Amino acid sequence: MKNLSLIINAVLLVAVVALFIIVFSNGSEEKESADQKAQKEDVQDYPIAYINTDSLLINYEYARSLNEELLTEEESSRADFNERLRVFQDDMRSFQRKVQNNGFLSLERAQNEERRLRQKEQELQELNSQMSNDLMRQQNSMNRELRDTITGFLEDFTTRHPYKLVLSNTMGDNILFANDALNITNEVVEELNNRYQNSKKEK
Repeated sequence: MKNLSLIINAVLLVAVVALFIIVFSNGSEEKESADQKAQKEDVQDYPIAYINTDSLLINYEYARSLNEELLTEEESSRADFNERLRVFQDDMRSFQRKVQNNGFLSLERAQNEERRLRQKEQELQELNSQMSNDLMRQQNSMNRELRDTITGFLEDFTTRHPYKLVLSNTMGDNILFANDALNITNEVVEELNNRYQNSKKEK
C-alpha cells in the first residue's frame, strides 16, 4: 500500500513537471512570436523598402521576354556572321592554294584577288564591330525600358503603400543588412507580372 502511494506521488510529480514545461514553453513561444510580430510591425512603420533587383529581373516575365528576344537576335546575327566568315576563310584557303600552285595567269590577277580578300576581311571586322555595337545599343535600350517600366510602376505602387523610399539591392552590393520585412521584391514581382499578363490580354 505504501509502495502504491509512492508510485502515485511519483506519477503526479512527473505530470506536474510536464505541465510546467508545457505551460512555460508555450508562453515563451507565444512571447517570441509576439516579439517577432511587434518587430515586424515596428519595421513596417518605417516608410522604406528595398527590392532585390536580380531576383526581380529573373522573375519578371516582361524582363525575361525582352531578354529572350535579345538573345534570339544575337544568335541570328552571330550565325549570319559565322557563315560570312566561313565563306571568307574558304576564299583565303583557295587563294593560298592558287598562289602555291601558280594558279594565277598573271601577278596582277593574284594581286587583285589579294586586295579583294583584304577588303573582305576589313568588311568582316567592321561588320563584327557594328553587330557588337548594335547589340549593346539594344541592351541599353532594353535596360532603359525596364527601368522606366519599373520606376513608373513604383510611382503608382507607393501611392497604394506607405513607402517613401524604395532602394535597389543588386547582388547584395547596396544594402549590407536589412530586416526581411523591408524586402518587397515578391510583392512587386507579383503585381508587375499581373500587369504584364493583363496588357497581353488587351492586345
